[in-house]
Amino acid sequence: MSIRVTVWNEGRHEKTSEEIKAVYPKGIHGAIADFLSKDIDIEVKTATLDDPEHGLPSGSLEETDVLIWWGHMAHDDVPDELAQRVQEAVLKGMGLIVLHSSHLSKPFTRLMGTSCTLKWRDADRERLWCVNPGHPIAAGIPEHFELPVEEMYGEFFDVPQPDETVFMGWFSGGEIFRSGITYQRGYGKVFYFQPGHESNPTLYNENIQKIITNAVKWAAPLVRREKLDCPNPEPLEK
Repeated sequence: MSIRVTVWNEGRHEKTSEEIKAVYPKGIHGAIADFLSKDIDIEVKTATLDDPEHGLPSGSLEETDVLIWWGHMAHDDVPDELAQRVQEAVLKGMGLIVLHSSHLSKPFTRLMGTSCTLKWRDADRERLWCVNPGHPIAAGIPEHFELPVEEMYGEFFDVPQPDETVFMGWFSGGEIFRSGITYQRGYGKVFYFQPGHESNPTLYNENIQKIITNAVKWAAPLVRREKLDCPNPEPLEK
């Protein structure tokens, strides 16, 4: 049975910058969907902030096994009600992959309960280290690889202690960053992955594509709850 993936992208940069449109002519969501669709185990669709009902109408999350979220300049334009629905879908079992500047997205900050702030600087070289090679998300990934140009994200990253740290990033300016981290929230799995700045061709890198594909398979739900409630069962023993 295929893993049903929705790639959600705010889609604003591609509309306002010819430079960014040249890097991602199909949009960031289109670039991600293109490589995911090559995997026979994945069924992928895309959505953007400016689509009807912001791309995620009622019922769509129930039909999504893993949601990939990319946002940057329009976090505040995401309705609180939509962010709450994403949060609740994760607690019920949906997987969530949060990319790059989505560290400040409403769904992620709700699930983390912290500011999710960090240091940043444009246009550094990044060396990405695999520090948990036995993790499923790291399958087939070398000990380290380099991204010639990527936006620097640096510590301190104000998130809860991760369940697992899979990747660490080192930048040419000297900073380090927990670049790939995982969480369990309710019945759902969350993977935050730092690379993927909108003006850099990072999402065409074969290792980045492999990591995101692995993350989809890791985050696919084993259990989905229909609702979040507090049942009052009869005792098992008489």
